[in-house]
Amino acid sequence: MPGAGSGSGWFEPSRDDMDIFGPFALKSLLLSLSRLLLGVLLGIPALLYPLLYFRQEAMLFLPRGLDESEEAWLRGQYPGSEFTLDPEPGIRLHGWLRKGAPSAPLLLYFGGNAEEVSHQIDMPLPPGWSLLLMNYRGYGKSQGRPGQAALFQDALAIYDTLKKDFPRIALMGRSLGTGVAVYVASRRPVCSAVLVSPYDSIRQLAQDLYPYVPVRWLLKHPFDARKYAPEATTPVLALIADADEIIPPDHSQRLLASWGGEVHVHRFPRADHTSIAEEADFWPTIRGFLATHSRCLDGGSR
Repeated sequence: MPGAGSGSGWFEPSRDDMDIFGPFALKSLLLSLSRLLLGVLLGIPALLYPLLYFRQEAMLFLPRGLDESEEAWLRGQYPGSEFTLDPEPGIRLHGWLRKGAPSAPLLLYFGGNAEEVSHQIDMPLPPGWSLLLMNYRGYGKSQGRPGQAALFQDALAIYDTLKKDFPRIALMGRSLGTGVAVYVASRRPVCSAVLVSPYDSIRQLAQDLYPYVPVRWLLKHPFDARKYAPEATTPVLALIADADEIIPPDHSQRLLASWGGEVHVHRFPRADHTSIAEEADFWPTIRGFLATHSRCLDGGSR
């Protein structure tokens, strides 16, 4: 150490000063850091898991209301098409039934998790087809709160009610709604099914998004479409966007690999989850498939 009067300004720590960097001190520091890290790791689940469990409905279902001006327009353009159904006491579902030719098939449409389905009223279907647009519970003017059990129950009630007047029924689902369509196809005879951006299960999608979270124990609405797919024997058309980051194409392929019937796939190389419906061949592909698979004279296939 230079003399006090050397003026070098350099400070050389003494042995006492160096003790804070000794082996014992380093071990103590690492132990404290480990305890801190463990506390953080334990604290994150303690805060995150309850949040995911109790807030999952708000994360999965994003209800949209029906604008009064749009409702007035629909009533004016499609008089007599307003349709309601009470699947259970105190719950009324609201939607629109656009009727076509008496002997033509009916398409049941199940929308996405943030979709108010009334805007699909002009859907370009094959000539003469009828269309049913029914909002999920809590969406549009439908009462109640959405959930997997409710959506599945309501979809079967809608089918059973309309089957009396429409012997030939086809299904179409988009995003979240593809899981509902798969469930109905596995439980009721239908002519065909169109699935836009289908998935194997919401549980698996969530697990891929949160790989270190025990999703299977936290998720109350798994929408396990792959579980029901083998029981669906109707022809299916899957429309898949290759740039879809919300439902990656491999999740769609897993579902189709389990499908119990004839499988048709149309891929859109440049489309994503939102833009797929804007592709030029989107609706022509759907119309062609529905027209080709509308002769389910035995009341449908399973």
